[in-house]
Amino acid sequence: MTSSMTIERLRSLSGIKPTGQPHWGNYFGMIRPALELAVDHQAMYFIADYHALTSVKDPKALRQDSLGIAATMLACGLDPAQTLLWRQSDVPQVLELTWVLSCATSLGLLERAHSVKDARSKDKDLNHGVYTYPVLMAADILLYDTDVVPVGRDQRQHLEMARDMATFVNVAWLGHAAGGTVDDNARWDNKSLKLPRALVRAEVAVVPGLDGQKMSKSYGNSIAVFAPAKELKQRVMAIVTDSAPLELPKNPDTCNVFALYKLFATADQLGQLRANYAGGNYGYGHAKLALLALAEAHFAPLRERYQQLIAKPDDLEDILRDGAQRARAIAAPVVDRIRSAVGLPAHPQWPA
Repeated sequence: MTSSMTIERLRSLSGIKPTGQPHWGNYFGMIRPALELAVDHQAMYFIADYHALTSVKDPKALRQDSLGIAATMLACGLDPAQTLLWRQSDVPQVLELTWVLSCATSLGLLERAHSVKDARSKDKDLNHGVYTYPVLMAADILLYDTDVVPVGRDQRQHLEMARDMATFVNVAWLGHAAGGTVDDNARWDNKSLKLPRALVRAEVAVVPGLDGQKMSKSYGNSIAVFAPAKELKQRVMAIVTDSAPLELPKNPDTCNVFALYKLFATADQLGQLRANYAGGNYGYGHAKLALLALAEAHFAPLRERYQQLIAKPDDLEDILRDGAQRARAIAAPVVDRIRSAVGLPAHPQWPA
C-alpha cells in the first residue's frame, strides 16, 4: 500500500534592494543561493524598494532599478509560475505590521543594530528609516509566516531581531509563555507570529572586491553581473595583486584573483590554477585572463536574457503585479489575526 501523503515544503523568503546594478557579491552571496532554494522550498522573493528609500532619493532611478532587479532575478532562473516575485511597496500590509512591531521593539534593541552602528561610524545620514530598518525587515519576514530566511553571516542579526520582536508580540499580546526554544515552532498555533530560522550557508563566503575588501557598490570595488564584455575585462584586469615578479611562485590563498576564480571554477580548473601559481613563470595577468574567460562564459547567456527582459517593462510589471496579488493573499490573514490579537478591528477591505 503506497501513501499519498506529501511533505509540505518550508517557506523561504529573500529580498534584495534596488540600488543600482547587482554585482558579483550580490549574485554569489544572495541571488544564486536564494534561487537554488526554489528546488525544495516554497520560495518567495521581493524587491525591497521601501528599504531603498533610506538612501535613494531619485524616483526615476528607483523605478528603473526595481525593474532591473526583476529582470535580473528572471534572467538568473526565477520561474514566476512556480515562485513569487513582487515589489515590497505593492503589499501595503507590510507597513501595518511594521507599526505593530515598532510598538513591541525597544530603542535599546535598535541601538545595537549593525546598520545603525555602521551609519554612525561612517557619519552617514541617520534618518528614521535607517534607525528602524530592522523593524521593517522583521515585518517583511514575519508577514508571510516564513520558515527560513537565507542570510549571510553578517546579516544574521536582523533575523535574530525579527525573532525577538515576534516573541514579544506573542508573549505580550497572545499570552504565550516566555522562554524555551521555539526553533521548531512547536507552540505556533496559526494565531501568533511564526518564528523563522536563519539559513546560513557555510560555503557562501564573502565575495572580495577589486581591492580585497568585501565587494560593495559603496566601496567602488564591484563588478556588475551584466557588465558588457569590454567593461568586464577592464574591471577584471583592475583587480589588485601584490608585486611578485612573473618567475616566482605565488600564494593563491592570499590572492584576490584566485578568490574570485573559485566562484566560477570546477575542482579541476581550480587545481590547475593552484598548480600554475606554485610552479612560477605564471603572472597575475595570466590568472586574470583565466578568470575573465570563466566569468564571460558564465554571465554572457544571462546578460543576453537580461537585455531581452529589460526591453519589455510592461511584461515585467505584469509579473510583479501577479506576484504582489499572490503575496497579499498570504499577508492579509496574518495581519488580520495580529489586528485581532492587539485589539484592532477587523480589516476586511484589503485588496485581494
